[in-house]
Amino acid sequence: MALKLDPGQRLVLATHNAGKVRELAQILENRFEVVSAGELGLPEPEETETTFAGNALLKARAAAEAGGLVALADDSGLSAAALDGAPGIFSARWAGPGKDFALAMRHVEERIAEAGRRLEDACWFTCALAVAWPDGPAVVVEGRVDGRLTFPPRGDRGFGYDPIFTPDGGALTFGEMEPAAKDAMSHRARAFAKLKAALF
Repeated sequence: MALKLDPGQRLVLATHNAGKVRELAQILENRFEVVSAGELGLPEPEETETTFAGNALLKARAAAEAGGLVALADDSGLSAAALDGAPGIFSARWAGPGKDFALAMRHVEERIAEAGRRLEDACWFTCALAVAWPDGPAVVVEGRVDGRLTFPPRGDRGFGYDPIFTPDGGALTFGEMEPAAKDAMSHRARAFAKLKAALF
């Protein structure tokens, strides 16, 4: 059986992050009826995998099983060349239990300074998207966007590390961009284009 998603289908977005729910809903182009794992009161599984794709799949499978719906999960993060790819899959954990990304961005800045590297060094965002069905099958895709670190942080749009990420060839950080401009080029949009090709 070919795996596909039908317009209007009900999907659970396997996240408790309101910013991510908004962005995923926009990227899905209002094709589906979406509800978040947070709204359904589903538990957040412990992210025990070593890759973005592994963690996205783990979250999608957990939400699909617990919610009885097809689930879409995202695992994404910022990787800095100056920190050998950190924070990477630990991007959310650097923000602590209170999800304080101002603190996380400060950690990035401090760690780069300690390493004696340039603050404007290369970095990239990675996004893995996984779709899992309650009865087992799943599809995982990955997207990436390259850029450079920008300190001090600029802009109050987006979420997470967006205020310190300026995409290659751009002058604005993701935190300063109009949501539509960011969505046209982001790591999440690139992953979604692959998902669309696979499932729509």
